[in-house]
Amino acid sequence: MSSPWSQRREVSPETSRLLIERAHEELLAGNAADERLADVRALVRESWRRSIASLVGAEALPPLELDGDSLAEYRRSHPLVGVIDMVRGLLLPGGADESGVIVAVGDEAGRLLWVEGDRRVRSLTGDMGFVEGANWSEDAVGTSAPGTALALDASLQIHGAEHFNRLVQPWSCTAAPVHDPETRKLLGVIDVTGGAEAASPQAQLLVDATARAIEGELLVARLRARAQPARAPRRTTRTATATRAALSVLGRDRGQLEVAGDGTETVSALAPRHAELLLMLAVHRQGLSAERLAELVYGDPSATVTVRAEMVRLRKVLERTAPALVPESRPYRLGIELETDAHRLLSLLDRGAHRVALAAYRGDVLPDSVAPGVEDFRTTVRTALREALLAEASVDVLLAFSETDAAADDLELLRLCLSMLPARSPKRAGLVARVEKLEADS
Repeated sequence: MSSPWSQRREVSPETSRLLIERAHEELLAGNAADERLADVRALVRESWRRSIASLVGAEALPPLELDGDSLAEYRRSHPLVGVIDMVRGLLLPGGADESGVIVAVGDEAGRLLWVEGDRRVRSLTGDMGFVEGANWSEDAVGTSAPGTALALDASLQIHGAEHFNRLVQPWSCTAAPVHDPETRKLLGVIDVTGGAEAASPQAQLLVDATARAIEGELLVARLRARAQPARAPRRTTRTATATRAALSVLGRDRGQLEVAGDGTETVSALAPRHAELLLMLAVHRQGLSAERLAELVYGDPSATVTVRAEMVRLRKVLERTAPALVPESRPYRLGIELETDAHRLLSLLDRGAHRVALAAYRGDVLPDSVAPGVEDFRTTVRTALREALLAEASVDVLLAFSETDAAADDLELLRLCLSMLPARSPKRAGLVARVEKLEADS
């Protein structure tokens, strides 16, 4: 089946891109009364003003509010989970990987729950943070089809330069809100993002029809469920409130532990050795014997007495600050999942969110640690970041990466940046000087 997006239509905004860009710059400069704003659609103009009132940055990356298990759990319970196949069938039939667009489904707060479609477009838009779990509400990133559709509770299109955020201006998009078929409560939003074809009249018809089909399917499913005979309630056992634990290790030696649950949250700094032990247990979630843990932390599998003594100290610390995180024994393992900022970074790379991943990279994993297991994981994270950026990131992201300590002496990276920059780019001179110095020193 061919994609509905395969026949591309050029869409001209109501005014030229240049006029819109000039009006945007005047507004950002504080000239809210500038006559150029009259060249911008009223819908967009008012959205820009709301974006400024919300203190949205003109090149701000969206906050990543759901990730990993928290994203998976939230999606499973969301009212739109049962219609995702319908969305795929209507908006991405057949060759989704080469459709030229991506389709996103978000919740009523603007958080993207599913992002699917053209692989290349997903990689490029991931660079600006258009990924699952990111908040694309108007308050977070300014004018965009999904965020503004939710703000106005209306179907709409945003063309290229009309986006408030400069990072989003290469793209066009169409979005429509989805409501509860009975209460009309806002449930979420459907969005199509791509080139000009993603904001064509055809796109508007398709997205609007999909939103109405979703509401119809929700109503049918609800009526069908009501028609089923009532069942006796099953006995359930009450479980304790889930606890979330996160360990920050990027660019810091002591490590920082955050634990949330039962309406409370604690943040505590860890001793370097305790950070190493917890990190190894987070990396090796299946558990570790005393010998293997001694090898990973001390470089000596026979140092089991030392490991056991340090684990006793770590348990005492956790009993005071995070009881749910106290490790089990034989093997040593954690009773709940411990997220780390390093694993979140790897997850962002997997989703193509290169710019967001680089922003999250605050430095190497526990940079002063000489524990063999930490050194191996540090290399894994640094290598994954470098290879993902070299393979798919834009030149702006690569240039930002070249300014980090991890890539300051990376000749291959600098040469790649030079090959990607326009011949007259003012950034070339500084790069040439860095390359020549590194070549002279080698």
